Amino acid sequence: MAGVDVRGMVAFAVCLPIAVVCSLRYVPSWFPPPAVETAGSSYPASGLTFSRESVSAAQPGSLPPQIANVQVCDIDGDGTTEVLACDVLGSRLVRFDRTEDGGWTETTLVDDVAAPAHATPVDLDGDGDRDLVVAVLGSIIPSDETIGRVEWFERVGDSYRRHVLLDDIRRVADVQPCDFDADGDIDLAVAVFGYARGEILWLENRGDGSFADHLLLPRVGGIHVPVADFDGDGDSDLAAVVSQHLEEIWGFENLGNGQFERRMLWRTPNFDLGSAGLVVADLDRDGDADLILPAGDNLEDFAAFPQPYHGCYWLENLGNWQFREHRISDLGGTYAAAVGDLDGDGDADVALVSLDNDWRNPANASIVWLENDGQQQFRSWQIDAEPIHLVTVAAGDLDGDGRTDLVAGSLNLRRPRERMGGVTAWFNRGRLP
Repeated sequence: MAGVDVRGMVAFAVCLPIAVVCSLRYVPSWFPPPAVETAGSSYPASGLTFSRESVSAAQPGSLPPQIANVQVCDIDGDGTTEVLACDVLGSRLVRFDRTEDGGWTETTLVDDVAAPAHATPVDLDGDGDRDLVVAVLGSIIPSDETIGRVEWFERVGDSYRRHVLLDDIRRVADVQPCDFDADGDIDLAVAVFGYARGEILWLENRGDGSFADHLLLPRVGGIHVPVADFDGDGDSDLAAVVSQHLEEIWGFENLGNGQFERRMLWRTPNFDLGSAGLVVADLDRDGDADLILPAGDNLEDFAAFPQPYHGCYWLENLGNWQFREHRISDLGGTYAAAVGDLDGDGDADVALVSLDNDWRNPANASIVWLENDGQQQFRSWQIDAEPIHLVTVAAGDLDGDGRTDLVAGSLNLRRPRERMGGVTAWFNRGRLP
């Protein structure tokens, strides 16, 4: 083997594997590091007194309730507030009314709705009464099948007539009404969550009961599409939070005539953050629309537990489509937020609920409120530690006493099978004497 350095080849063959093994610790991993388990989150007892009341409870021997959304709203326009709930397990929209003796009556408004995710009262046809526009997932289980829908339930007397506005699409997580093109009728913003494929759309109302869909953003995991005038120019824009492996917030500036310019407003390199929703509120009361981002969705994990980056983020609107991030809570497993003046001091407080705090500790919080000191410094107060698995919360005056109460819904999909609820209310009784 003239001209071949055999000893050099042998040395190379021996040394190469050793060198590779020794250097592996310096090579970045292709896989994320293992999640760090925390002990969950608990806080001092609230300075406000809240009394818990079951609006719709888990029934012994039945399947655990699965409530996807609750709202405090005037469903029929009579000047009083009711609770509107999306009951996934029952495939229905439910109305709860407070009775004079302090109880609740339950009325099924619409049934045979496959996994309703969100319902909004709105006069879609301009006839003076309030209809319901519903985002239909089709299945609570992850899927890319075309099982989603946008459905309009037209109010006809004391009942509702179903119209399918958009179908043959993947799972729909949110629908929000607004006259985007300023032609005098109500259009719709739509978040198609899907699973591996999704999109953000707006539906143009053609005035004859039909809607034309327009793609705004091809993105998987759209959860909420809140509507507001984010740039202060007098027309309505929209925002969208997309989750899954993206963890982004997008804004869509309304340019008029049905045209939108999309803008990346916020993103994080932590693809495990778990964006769980998006709420519009002027948290600092400076006259513009801020965004509230609850983060802690870990339903994709078989054995979920709180993470140190879970909590709530306030995206302060600085103008000109610029937003500044502030982390205002560290509640483990945060899944939903609502804004209201809970302590009656004139500023905006925030209520949060948890899907997956560490429920092995019965003292860990399921619902908290963040007290705003007026300078947007927030302190977390614990309201309750049960029921658990809360995924939706709304704020409003439930009993007409002028105080802001809270209502939440449980989505019971995993263990522990205890301390479960359906729809639960917390009545605000004011400060302790």
